[in-house]
Amino acid sequence: MDQLALLFVLLLGAVISVPVGDRFGLPSPVLMTLLGILLAVADFVPNVDIPPGLILPVLLPPLLYAAVRRTSWRQFAANKRPIFLLAVALVFVTTFSVAAVAHSIVPGLSVAAAVALGALVAPPDPVAATAVAGQLGLPRRLVSILEGEGLFNDVTAIVLYHVAIAAVVSGEFHAGEAVLQFVLSAVVAVVVGVALGWGTNRLLDLLGDATLQISLTLLVPFAAYVLAEELHGSGVLAVLTCALFLAEYAADPDDVVNRLAGHAFWDIVDTLVTGVAFGLIGLELHNAIRTASGRWGEMLGWAAVVAGVVIGVRLLWLLPAGWLAQRMHARRDVDEEIPMTWRETVVMWWSGMRGVASVALALAIPLHVDDGSGFPARDEIVFIAFGVIMTTLVLQGLTLPWLVRRLGVRADTEREKEYERELAVRAAKAAKRRLREIEEVEELPDEVSEQLLRRAFEIGVRISPDLAEDERREAHEQRVRRLKRVRRIQGEMLSAARHEVLAARGEAGADPEIVDRVLRQLDVRSLR
Repeated sequence: MDQLALLFVLLLGAVISVPVGDRFGLPSPVLMTLLGILLAVADFVPNVDIPPGLILPVLLPPLLYAAVRRTSWRQFAANKRPIFLLAVALVFVTTFSVAAVAHSIVPGLSVAAAVALGALVAPPDPVAATAVAGQLGLPRRLVSILEGEGLFNDVTAIVLYHVAIAAVVSGEFHAGEAVLQFVLSAVVAVVVGVALGWGTNRLLDLLGDATLQISLTLLVPFAAYVLAEELHGSGVLAVLTCALFLAEYAADPDDVVNRLAGHAFWDIVDTLVTGVAFGLIGLELHNAIRTASGRWGEMLGWAAVVAGVVIGVRLLWLLPAGWLAQRMHARRDVDEEIPMTWRETVVMWWSGMRGVASVALALAIPLHVDDGSGFPARDEIVFIAFGVIMTTLVLQGLTLPWLVRRLGVRADTEREKEYERELAVRAAKAAKRRLREIEEVEELPDEVSEQLLRRAFEIGVRISPDLAEDERREAHEQRVRRLKRVRRIQGEMLSAARHEVLAARGEAGADPEIVDRVLRQLDVRSLR
């Protein structure tokens, strides 16, 4: 099997793992990791030696951008305190806890190298957290916090990692410079993200065509990451800032085709890139195995201890942090999404899986320092890092669905339905207001006005049928049945039209571009 065939296997696995995961209630990223492990130990599969410096820039930007599309700035703002406690404070606590333990048990591991190890295993993976939360039907407040933690904790961890690596390589460390670097990295990233988001928003208006607009959105996350890194800023934070800006300001309510095509495109990108990323995690296992060099018992013991510290610190931090967040919530009387029960806190604790960023940072550790000597305990750091990743990702990922079912942590479906009803009412009222505004400037026949008013009401009923009274609901259902019949017949008519146009594509003298243009118009008509 060559590298191209291996890539195809990963892409195919990414597609198949989604329905398989849904069928058995398991996160698809975990299944892809297991597939990667199986491929890694197979003799006929070649070793994958991807330059570590390419893993983050190639895989992380599209994954982050796709995740941000499912959220909003308001959601982050509403959860800023819990996210800060997890994405910033907990990363620091985990980093230095791991560093203290690793420095004491691993011979030859310097303090700075131990901090680098702590930083690379500290951040839970945003992709794994989002995928798991989405599949398990967790309460929205938990999903919001897990998404926010996963998206922002890489920023803190990567800066800490670079500071620690620089201290090991140069042999010097200055606390003031480290703090300044942390602040400047964030400022540069925010500036780059906002500027690129503003410029992209203007370009989207100029391009007009949906294909070109979606193509631009694919390039933007890579541009934000690379540009911020070139300016010594945080590429992760730049992508997040840019994506949040576009989500807030680049949405056109009437651009139906672009929105539908964009969602479909980014769903495909998210599925494929996620599968490849977690497949590579399993495939890179051979790097960790190679570093063991016959010291399996000793190094497995170190990895188990560090994994225990990572998992234990998260629990010990979440318990008082959840209590503190609730106290702050009660005092300030704000609508902040926080874990409300110990069961939800346990689920949040067990959702802290490590992934893509940890692998990339482990493999990116330099081989040598400035004086030409080898990086202290590099093999041990890589092995321990992979041990933590596999423990948290596979063990926690496979058992989390069982834990959620056991604890009975589920989304509040009644609250979600109520919110859906509220949105349905708002949508119907907005349609009625617009109808009244039109009637003030246009003369409409009574029967037309009555028909349009009924359709305005039906806008809300189609979203939430509970809005209609029994009699009106029955009448609405009859109209829906008639409408479905009309749409079925209309769909068959449009299908016949599409078949005829496609047949013309193969005729002598046919212009394929014109045929495709007409076919696209028929396809758009089918969406209405």
